[in-house]
Amino acid sequence: MPKMKTHSGAKKRFKVTGTGKVRGRHPFTSHILEKKSPKKKRALGGPKMINAHDEPRIKRMLGVPKGARKATEGVKFADRTSARGDSNS
Repeated sequence: MPKMKTHSGAKKRFKVTGTGKVRGRHPFTSHILEKKSPKKKRALGGPKMINAHDEPRIKRMLGVPKGARKATEGVKFADRTSARGDSNS
């Protein structure tokens, strides 16, 4: 069976984070900007986490394996620091 190809449009627009969430650009940032306040435009400038409903489709286009970590399976912060041996004392 041939290898699956990554969707070239998706790989330019989305990135999968370490916890398995999908990050992309905010909508409403390319035109009709005169009526938007500077505060709104700054807020829209940063990346946005994609809705969980859309994640499986985007991950399939990016070629992320099915067994990859899901967004709900993240490790708690306290567990990670204790596993590394970090201590505050």
